[in-house]
Amino acid sequence: MPEIYKPAEDSYFLIEVLQDKLKLKNHELKNLKFLEMGCGSGIILQFLKSIGVKNLFGIDINPDAVKQCKTLGFKCIVSDLFNEIQKNEKFDVIIFNPPYLPENPKEPEDSKLATTGGKKGSEIINEFLKQAKKHLKKHGKIFLLFSSFTKGIKWQGFKKKILAKKKLFFEELYVVELAVELH
Repeated sequence: MPEIYKPAEDSYFLIEVLQDKLKLKNHELKNLKFLEMGCGSGIILQFLKSIGVKNLFGIDINPDAVKQCKTLGFKCIVSDLFNEIQKNEKFDVIIFNPPYLPENPKEPEDSKLATTGGKKGSEIINEFLKQAKKHLKKHGKIFLLFSSFTKGIKWQGFKKKILAKKKLFFEELYVVELAVELH
C-alpha cells in the first residue's frame, strides 16, 4: 500500500502562497466551497480550516490518506481525480499539489503514486485540468503547484497567473492561479 504523502517543501510553499492570496473576510470564506484534490496528510485542509474556511472537501486516490483526513474531521472520499464527484458538483476554489515529477526508474514503487505525474510529469495535471473545467464555478479559481521538471502541461484554455516561484536545489517550484476569467 502506498504511504501517505508527508508534507515537504512543496506543501509548505503552497500554504505560504494560499495564506497570501486567500485574504478574504471570514464571512466570505465561510460561503466558499473548497476542494483539495490529493489531500494527503490533511495539512492544507487543516490550514484552510484555521483561516475560517467552513465548506471543505478532500479527495485522494490513496485510501489511507482519506482515512487520515477523516480522522482529522474532514469530509473526504477516495477518487481518481473527479471520477467519484457528481457531474454537476462545482467548487469556488480547487487546490492541487499533484504528483508532478517525471517518471524515474529509481523511484521506489511505494512513493510513485505521490510524486510521479507520468512520463513527462504532466500527465496527471493534464487529466486534472481537462476534468476540472466541469467542476469549477464561473468565477472560481484553481491553485496548482508544479515543478520546473514538469514538462508538457496543457492549460485547457484556463487563464494562468504565476503567483510565486521557489528555488529548491536543482528545481524551481511554481504556484499558479488558474481561472476561466482572471479578474
